[in-house]
Amino acid sequence: MKNTIGTAAGKIWAYLDKNGSASVTKITSETGIGKNDVQRAIGWLLKEDKLSIEVVGRTETLSLK
Repeated sequence: MKNTIGTAAGKIWAYLDKNGSASVTKITSETGIGKNDVQRAIGWLLKEDKLSIEVVGRTETLSLK
């Protein structure tokens, strides 16, 4: 499980690095990572202080620090 989450975190980091900020829904659909693994990977990236979350209305937007 740890490897799966680490791999997902790496894919999300690479996606945000290439495409800029994005919603969780967009990241999930464009990376092909399952919803639960995306949520776990977000936690991983937050713990590592590599991610910022901005909430606008009901949409969470993720970006790299």
